[in-house]
Amino acid sequence: NNTRDWFNENKPVYELDVRQPALAFIDSIAPRLAEVSPHFLAIAKKSGGSLMRVYRDTRFSRDKTPYKTNIGIQFRHEQGRDAHAPCYYVHIDPQSVFVGAGMWRPDSRALGKIRDYLVEAGPAWVSARDDVTFQSYFSLSGETLKRAPRGYSPDHPLIEDLKRKDFIAISELSHDDVLDPGFIDTVCERFLAADSYMRFLCKAINVRM
Repeated sequence: NNTRDWFNENKPVYELDVRQPALAFIDSIAPRLAEVSPHFLAIAKKSGGSLMRVYRDTRFSRDKTPYKTNIGIQFRHEQGRDAHAPCYYVHIDPQSVFVGAGMWRPDSRALGKIRDYLVEAGPAWVSARDDVTFQSYFSLSGETLKRAPRGYSPDHPLIEDLKRKDFIAISELSHDDVLDPGFIDTVCERFLAADSYMRFLCKAINVRM
């Protein structure tokens, strides 16, 4: 049913069962997110806010289906317009539910800053990455290079982390969690568990945490 005709016929269902509950969630989590950090934004708007567009960008994809099949909610950093900054994320689709923290596909400038800071402050990175609370909920995800990035020694003790192209951490949840009245509590608990990780990335990019 991933066609424009079907979606247009069923848009009232999308509005009632998907967009309105998602916007209500964003509005409700806003004060709790401010307790996690006052520098991340929960904006309950149909367009231009925390709820990501349902429309896929198919320009460079062989898959030309026009619509996403997930709910994506991105809590961007207040300095996100001026820098590629870390964010918090909530993902819901028919197969999976997870929250994310960090940076997916940072641009070359931001990625360089993270790698340089990782070299400069290696112990701080290891402390954030290996934090017991963080590791109990999150695992690092994303793509990595096969070889050491240019300018970094392949013998560096943190070379496997320096190879990362993404600095994103994922914490799996369930559909039952989404339906539970305490879903916001659960999400914020996971966000707080990523505090040391997010602080490292924010310091690397030179944005507030």
